[in-house]
Amino acid sequence: MLPRVVITGRPNVGKSTLFNRLVGQRLALVADTPGVTRDRKEAETTLAGTKVLLVDTAGLEEAAPDTIPGRMRASTGLAVEQADLVLFVYDARSGLLPEDRHFATWLRRTGKPVLIVVNKAEGRGGSAAAMEAYELGLGDPVAVSAEHNEGVYDLMREIADRLPAPPDEAAGEENQPLHFAIVGRPNAGKSTLMNHLLGTERMITGPEPGLTRDAVAADFTGPDGRLYRLVDTAGLRKRAKVDEGLERMSTSSSIEALKRAEMVVLAIDALQGVQEQDLHIARLIEREGRACVIALTKWDALDDRAGAKQAALDRISISLSQMKGITLVPLSAETGEGVSKLFPAIRATYEKWNFRIPTSALNRWFEAALERFPPPLVEGRRLKLRYITQVKARPPTFALFGTRAEQVPDTYVRYLVNSLRDAFEMPGVPIRLMLRGTDNPYHEK
Repeated sequence: MLPRVVITGRPNVGKSTLFNRLVGQRLALVADTPGVTRDRKEAETTLAGTKVLLVDTAGLEEAAPDTIPGRMRASTGLAVEQADLVLFVYDARSGLLPEDRHFATWLRRTGKPVLIVVNKAEGRGGSAAAMEAYELGLGDPVAVSAEHNEGVYDLMREIADRLPAPPDEAAGEENQPLHFAIVGRPNAGKSTLMNHLLGTERMITGPEPGLTRDAVAADFTGPDGRLYRLVDTAGLRKRAKVDEGLERMSTSSSIEALKRAEMVVLAIDALQGVQEQDLHIARLIEREGRACVIALTKWDALDDRAGAKQAALDRISISLSQMKGITLVPLSAETGEGVSKLFPAIRATYEKWNFRIPTSALNRWFEAALERFPPPLVEGRRLKLRYITQVKARPPTFALFGTRAEQVPDTYVRYLVNSLRDAFEMPGVPIRLMLRGTDNPYHEK
């Protein structure tokens, strides 16, 4: 029997949109009008390699049992009783309402495993909006935008991690393919690299830029014996140079592939060096929170290799401070030179991206960091930073609590992030630090 994952929450928080996104089909009706969903809708789907039965429910409302809302509430209650995991959804735009708190209390009393999903949390501000969810006492939230497909793959992985593995899949993580995408400017050697990794002419290649138009995926076993799912993508050009129609769809497909990947290999043409568009793509990767390795392609055609590598390192260190220490792998997909070093680099970066720091070690670092450089004065008053916790991995995300913590200057945030990166050896990995200007909710407990 498949594990049952039940989506619940008050009306009009985006449950059916999330259901459709997770299933990959438009099965549930979606509208701005509350209460569109009345009956439970079920669908089998696979989330990050785990097969589940996903259940969409009517909005949670308090009503008399003999009314339609009352019967909808009873139907939802039955679904929750049968659930292996409950996704409790609330709306980041409106924040936590009294109804959300009421139903969160009810869910806590059921004893069912609950994962809080903060929907409509578009952009980087969405993670900060999710901080409010800690007040519910139901653990770490996941911020998503079901409508814009932001954070959905992270949610899939979180759901899969919280469900017990079926007996025939007990090998777990080792049997799950590591999902990585190759991205870069047109004619950077992405498809040639994919063909070399797969050992077959899967992709059409040639000197003409733009031969690849759609994101193409393939599963294979790497030289390390691990499973991989590789996605080759269309080249990403400057927005001003993207024509309407087919090329725009190709660009959208590449960006969607990047969002769904765990790892990204950014292919940069070593003959041309690091261009502004390469940096733009790298910033997009960082903004999406993906782990990244840079492949310097066409390495066989270079004469001054040492100079080219140093120039790339210098340009990246200056322009990509948020990805400090990122791994560069010079290679030639034509000759195979250097390709063997790509998989160890991917695995090492993936493990750092997936890393969780023990709480005791994190707090020892935090105390030392504050002692080394105390928080600055803001408006003549000292900021009191009290507590830090890791909210999630993929990418490593931390919540910092303290009086007026939201006023911490960007320079001090960068100091803390770089100190974290150095202390726990996470070079090249995006690190998120969210600020919460209230006391830690567990401080008195």
